[in-house]
Amino acid sequence: MHRGIEVFNRAPAATAHAWLLACCTSPDWAERLTAHRPYPDPDALLAAADEAAYDLPPAQLAAALAAERPHGPHPSGIPAAARTALDAAHAAYESRFGHVFVIALEAYRPEEHLDQTLAGLRTRLAHDAEDERVVAADQLRLVARARLTRLVRGLAGQAAEGPGKRGKSREFPDSGAADSPYVPV
Repeated sequence: MHRGIEVFNRAPAATAHAWLLACCTSPDWAERLTAHRPYPDPDALLAAADEAAYDLPPAQLAAALAAERPHGPHPSGIPAAARTALDAAHAAYESRFGHVFVIALEAYRPEEHLDQTLAGLRTRLAHDAEDERVVAADQLRLVARARLTRLVRGLAGQAAEGPGKRGKSREFPDSGAADSPYVPV
């Protein structure tokens, strides 16, 4: 069995629930995944996470989107005009849809993030509220999936280090802010 899944399955329910809430702030999503432990492997956990995300009631989805953090700092070397355009597009999106712009960038190289973010903002600002809710829900699912993948990998690393060796890690939600695979620009 995968070490990360072993650690996740054996963790106290409250700990697993807290880890999951750092991946997606929906209590229903986290409770469902916690309650269905043990998982035989990471793929089973990810499949359950996807299913739970698809089943989120509209109010839970809205709350999870509202709880997402705004985009992070701009990477160095971005021209001032690009920063201004990006900030304006983020502000327009938040004003129009009532939550931060969520985009999963795991499939792209870091040097593509800015272009993908700007293209996504331009495209999605043209959506009506219902179309954007569907797209945002799917992007949130992908973001949660990426966070969950990093969590399980981090738990595997913790298991390999042994008890008492755990330090502050960005992979562990209870030891600092989890990295976000979206809008790092």
